[in-house]
Amino acid sequence: MATVFSSRAGLCMSSVFRRAVKHKRFYGMCVSGKMSVNGVNLHYQRTGEGNHTVLLLPGALGSAQTDFAPQLEKVDKQCFTLVAFDPRGYGCSRPPDRDFPPDFFHRDAKDAVDLMQALGFRRFSLLGWSDGGITALIAAASNPALVQKMVIWGSNAYVSQEDVKIYQSIRDVSLWSERMRRPMEEMYGAQYFRETWERWVDGISQFTHNPQGNICREMLPLISCDTLIIHGAKDPMVPSFHPEYLQQNIRGSRLHVMPEGKHNLHLRYSSEFNTLVQEFLTQPSPHSTL
Repeated sequence: MATVFSSRAGLCMSSVFRRAVKHKRFYGMCVSGKMSVNGVNLHYQRTGEGNHTVLLLPGALGSAQTDFAPQLEKVDKQCFTLVAFDPRGYGCSRPPDRDFPPDFFHRDAKDAVDLMQALGFRRFSLLGWSDGGITALIAAASNPALVQKMVIWGSNAYVSQEDVKIYQSIRDVSLWSERMRRPMEEMYGAQYFRETWERWVDGISQFTHNPQGNICREMLPLISCDTLIIHGAKDPMVPSFHPEYLQQNIRGSRLHVMPEGKHNLHLRYSSEFNTLVQEFLTQPSPHSTL
C-alpha cells in the first residue's frame, strides 16, 4: 500500500532530488520565479537553453520540486528548455489554498498555457504526470496551434467506480507510512496536507456524477499533436483500461508499456524514462513544423 501512497499525489521524493538538495547542485541549474496569471501567482522552475521548450505538469498536490527532479536535472539542457510549474494551491503557488470545483482540470490547463505565454513561449511540448496528464490532454485539445508534442503517463479521461475505490482506500493520510507523509507535511504542514488531500479525493470522485464518469472524453478527438502515452504495467492507481482508452481515442497516438513501472515510473526508472521521452520529442513529427 505504501506504493499507492507514493503515487498519485507525487509524494515520492526521489533519491536524485535528495542528493541534489544536499549538495546544492539541483537548484544551481534552475531559475525559479513567480508569474501573475489569471489572478494568482504561479511558481515555476526553468532550466536549459534548447530550442525545444517543454512544460512539465505535476500530479495531485505535486510541484516541480517533488515531481520532476530527475527530469530537471538530467534531461539534455542543450536540446531542451524545461519549465516545471506548481498549479494554483500546490507547492509554492500559494496563496490561494487549493480547491476543486467541477472545472479544476480546465482551470489548471488554462493557467498552464497562459503561464507559458506570459513567459514568452509561443510553442511548446507537454509532459504530464497523473493529474498533470489530464491537464495536458485538455491543454493540447484546446490549444492545437501552441502544443508541439505531448507525453502523458498515469492519467485518465474519466473516473470509474473502480477508480473511486482506489481513491477512497488512501483517503486517510494518518494510515500512510511516515516516510510517505513526511515530504508533503514538510511542504504543506500536516493540517493543510491532510485537508487538501481529502478535498482532492472528493474532487476527483465528483466526476462519477457525469455521464460515463467524464472528465475530458469529448476532447480527445480534438488533440492533433504527436502523443506518447506511457503506462507502468504495475501501476496501482491507474488500471490499464485508461491508457488503452486514451490510445484508442487520440488520433495517431502511441502507447508504450513499462513492464516493471508503477505510477511514479519517471522517478523510479528516470534514466529509461528520460531517454524514451527525449527520443520521442526529437523525432520528426507530421504534426509539427519545428
